[in-house]
Amino acid sequence: MHHVLSVGCEPIDEPKLVSERRLSKAMGAVVYFCGVVRGSEGEAAISGLHYEAFQAMACHQFELLFAEVETRWPVESIRLVHRIGPVQVGEASLWVEVIAPHRGEAFAACQYLIDEMKKRVPIWKKPLPI
Repeated sequence: MHHVLSVGCEPIDEPKLVSERRLSKAMGAVVYFCGVVRGSEGEAAISGLHYEAFQAMACHQFELLFAEVETRWPVESIRLVHRIGPVQVGEASLWVEVIAPHRGEAFAACQYLIDEMKKRVPIWKKPLPI
């Protein structure tokens, strides 16, 4: 399984990511998710979120998750981009793409990856006041 991981401060360029997509002729499903910062955290309005990561451990945990996905579904490729630093309301903080032969596998793998990431990868967010 091919995978690409990026954890950094650069804005997520979704059109560029989509244009760089590569898949074999055996693949029939591309699922991608784009997580965008909402304008509220709980009841409070915010201007954005500040993400911090324990970078080495975050990358290690992502690699473990990619390996788990590979054992559970016939995924050809995963690309994951997570921003750190300040991210304003309306901007993407997470972009995940999973390519698999069928949609069920692609959706399941993408959902699993995001759910487990939130539990296990040491990336924290702090609301930025307006």
